[in-house]
Amino acid sequence: QVQLVESGGGLVQAGGSLRLSCAASGLTFSSYAMGWFLQAPGKEREFVATINRFGGSTDYVDSVKGRFTISRDNVKNSLYLQMSSLKPEDTAVYYCAAGNSPRREKGKYDFWGQGNQVTVSS
Repeated sequence: QVQLVESGGGLVQAGGSLRLSCAASGLTFSSYAMGWFLQAPGKEREFVATINRFGGSTDYVDSVKGRFTISRDNVKNSLYLQMSSLKPEDTAVYYCAAGNSPRREKGKYDFWGQGNQVTVSS
């Protein structure tokens, strides 16, 4: 009964900030690399960021480097995505995922949340 539940999304103006959270249960959280992905209407789910088991290594898609920060708290079994300087192009459903290694490929992740909408207005 693995569950990943995203929260923190909503409507924000361009240039603003949001922090997404992902609460994990039913798995040994510290044994998994975690990732964030986004999906816009009519498009494939795309990589955003990933983090290794203990948070010492991260990777980001170029379009969010310098604006987004992925982090985790293995005591709280939670994953976070701090999003700043938001742009209308960031509008999408954001998903958290758990896998065996911090990869960019969505097929490498075993468990997924239901997603959380982020809308950036211009």
